[in-house]
Amino acid sequence: MPDLFYFFLMLASGVFVALQPLINAGLATRVGVVQAALVSFSVGTMTLAGVSLIYGHGSLKGITGAPPWQLTGGLLGAFFVTAIILAAPRIGTTAALAATIASQLAAGAVLDHFGLLGGRQIPFDLWRGVGVALLFAGAGLILKG
Repeated sequence: MPDLFYFFLMLASGVFVALQPLINAGLATRVGVVQAALVSFSVGTMTLAGVSLIYGHGSLKGITGAPPWQLTGGLLGAFFVTAIILAAPRIGTTAALAATIASQLAAGAVLDHFGLLGGRQIPFDLWRGVGVALLFAGAGLILKG
């Protein structure tokens, strides 16, 4: 697939991430915060199970040989979904996402610098540092606004 496809895929993903907090927070007013996160993950799990059955070319048998840290993605996702359900109605979707994006990119810079978790090693330099600082400054400005 051409790079442009993946670029647009991520643009669409960004829109969906912006929609998700308000959708889940709305559900939380009806069922509770943790319950809304549970429903969100349950619907996602059922969707992925169906897609896996139709299009999947892998095998879940490999899970038995996976190191424990590779099984924590769902736990981290559950934390994120629950946290944003709590935060978005209180500080706004923009501030919640700005804080998320700034911290994601700062963490990504550290992961890249050290090549952690099997990622490519990309040294942290002045430009990355300035970019991360500006992201946090932007997040702070959005929260103050």
